[in-house]
Amino acid sequence: MRKLLVAGNWKLNGSQQLLKQWLLDFNDGFDFDKSNCDVALCVPNVYLPLLKQIKPSSMLCGSQDVSSHSQGAYTGEVSAEMLADVGADLVLVGHSERRAYHNESDAKIAAKFQQAIDHALIPVLCVGESHEQRESNQTFAVIEKQLKAVIEKLTPDLADRFLIAYEPVWAIGTGLTASAEQAQEVHQFIRSQLAINDVTMARQIRLLYGGSCNGENAHELFSMPDVDGGLIGGASLTATDFMTICHQANSLLKNER
Repeated sequence: MRKLLVAGNWKLNGSQQLLKQWLLDFNDGFDFDKSNCDVALCVPNVYLPLLKQIKPSSMLCGSQDVSSHSQGAYTGEVSAEMLADVGADLVLVGHSERRAYHNESDAKIAAKFQQAIDHALIPVLCVGESHEQRESNQTFAVIEKQLKAVIEKLTPDLADRFLIAYEPVWAIGTGLTASAEQAQEVHQFIRSQLAINDVTMARQIRLLYGGSCNGENAHELFSMPDVDGGLIGGASLTATDFMTICHQANSLLKNER
């Protein structure tokens, strides 16, 4: 049974004061000792040391991006080794906003994925289609292409060392969300693509949904057999909203999935 994971992504938001208050509020209402799901928080890199210092020990510490280079004359870049050095556990790779606003290619994203693996970070590979691509029935083709560069690097021993997040671009920040059935269809496709490489690994990989997931739809989404949690954007900025999603994940008994 794959354990659910709920990961918050603050994007370009936050402050030291907000992070401290957020963690106080979250800890007041969420009992990690009784939790059935894993919880992660991805903050801007400047707040990683503070998050590592004051977070609950069971919470995973996440970065939102990583350099495709290990070192050198790359001003402004942050390497996987540096992220690990300040306590990061996982890192988002290939988020749709990085692909769109920074023109990140599949090859570059694959290099970032490898850097994370090489430095014992857990990469969360983000894949997904635009509204135009979905409307023209290109969803599977787009995701297959995004996966291909990374799948070629995978070996069975990496099964518990990376995650994949399906984020339909048309549902990010728009208030729209994929139905549970639409999410399941794509997650099942992703798992089938992984199975081409290794069936056992495909069964073990956790697949997250990342498109306007909130406290109202989380339970239905997480109930799908191939949806193993969520990558939460806007709803993660408020501790109570994020906590509601975590509680929804916890409410799912093993025999419900």
